[in-house]
Amino acid sequence: MSGVSEVDLLIVGSGGGGLAAALTAADLGLSAVVVEKTDLFGGSTALSGGALWIPNNPTLLKAGQGNPPEEVLRYLEVLTEGKVPAARLQAYVEHGPKLMQLLAKSKWMKFSWCRGYSDYHPEYPGGKPLGRSIEAKPINTKVLGEEESHQQKNAMEGPLGLWITIGDFVHLNMIKRTRKGKLLGMKAGWRVASNMVLKRHMATGGRALIARMRLAMRDAGVPLRLNTPLRELVVEDGRVVGAVVGDGEVIRARKGVLLATGGFEHDLAMRKEHLPEGGQDDVSAGAPGNTGDGIRAGLALGADADLLDDAWWMPSLVEPRSGDVIVLVAERAIPGAVIVNKAGERFTNEASPYVNFVHDQLEGGHLPCWFVMDQKARDRYPFARALPGKHLSRAYYEAGVAHKADSLAELAAKLEMPGLLQTVERWNDMASQGVDEDHHRGESAYDRYYGDPTLQNPVMDTIDQGPFYAVRLEVGDLGTKGGLVTDENGRVLRADGSAIEGLYATGNTAASVMGNEYAGAGATIGPAMVFGYLAAKHAAT
Repeated sequence: MSGVSEVDLLIVGSGGGGLAAALTAADLGLSAVVVEKTDLFGGSTALSGGALWIPNNPTLLKAGQGNPPEEVLRYLEVLTEGKVPAARLQAYVEHGPKLMQLLAKSKWMKFSWCRGYSDYHPEYPGGKPLGRSIEAKPINTKVLGEEESHQQKNAMEGPLGLWITIGDFVHLNMIKRTRKGKLLGMKAGWRVASNMVLKRHMATGGRALIARMRLAMRDAGVPLRLNTPLRELVVEDGRVVGAVVGDGEVIRARKGVLLATGGFEHDLAMRKEHLPEGGQDDVSAGAPGNTGDGIRAGLALGADADLLDDAWWMPSLVEPRSGDVIVLVAERAIPGAVIVNKAGERFTNEASPYVNFVHDQLEGGHLPCWFVMDQKARDRYPFARALPGKHLSRAYYEAGVAHKADSLAELAAKLEMPGLLQTVERWNDMASQGVDEDHHRGESAYDRYYGDPTLQNPVMDTIDQGPFYAVRLEVGDLGTKGGLVTDENGRVLRADGSAIEGLYATGNTAASVMGNEYAGAGATIGPAMVFGYLAAKHAAT
């Protein structure tokens, strides 16, 4: 297809940031179109847990969980260590609630608070142990009609149509340990049965968020075009005035172009050029279409870039047969387990936020690392899609990813890891007292969130009941976090600080407002949506 069409705002990418911009543009009376590279919409947002970290939004206020803006700002200032311009942090804190108020105008946009899902650094000034993350309420995606089959799937869809929310997930992990976990197990069975009877297609997490946003977009009359990749930006007199997309079609944009194309996680050349040794392999849970298109388009026009050497890191497994990337969020809090380097030594707090865990791993050169647990841990807690008491897939053992032995000495010998015995002996001494003197595991409310509340320290227990297991962990990620430098309005900037007129970026196409850190669950999607909102508002002026 070729030809020329014209809109006010052209949005490239259909994740949370792009769809938030589309809804904002429509609210402001602008004409907009969203173009998506692949045949599936939703981007990495749809693949994710779908949490939003946007303090003082209406859902939190209704729950009595508002905070003074200056307190939120203080938390972000400490978190980002001066690496992010104050104006961007201020814009995020000030305008996040306004975006959520705009979304609330649609009957589709319904959220709930993930109570207890702690901020990732609740011990920092302004941090909150009860957390400020919210999630979209479950939705039957059959209401999408023909578009349902073109939505990205996500890992929160269980067998036989089982659906669980973020709030459910933490309790379902304790199905063998707590009353809430057991009750949720029964509730899960009811959900499966009711889905089959009612023929529902229930979705949660990022899939629910994207479905709700797409429905709101349809009501607002904003078109979504699939299989329409960005080819190049169109520039006239130094201003971006549109883009060439698809098979050569030119879409002119009177107000500007927003790049919301994700990061470069699936472009091996960019990974090898920018990411640190140990993180260059593509073990990413980001959307398959994220190959740096928007970042390269901006760089070609002289845009500045930042944080290209960092990612939203996530300790992960690769399922040997399917190649699926399995992220380890809750597993690292399993009490009767430690993570060790090739010498058999612990190197950090295993239950810490996943980005911090991998930063410590990469900085210390702890490659590979191994997750070591006993049979007690396997009997009590889920691990990498294996339910409590169930065997890990044979494929893991055949591929050398997992090892099993009747004794720790035998396991240490298999792994050529003489330090393992001393490490576990030290761990067991500390676990019996419930205090990690070496790496402070369990001191933060975030550590304890996924732990076992029946224990003295929810994330510490002895490793002493054979057989014993070791599983090799990969340096994975949820996407890259470096990209084009933008200002508080989402405008793309050159190295001298001047704006490239008519060009905006958000999400992982832009350098993260979180710097090298992570405020809490949803601190990827939250900023993507807020700066998509701000970009559309600025374009309207």
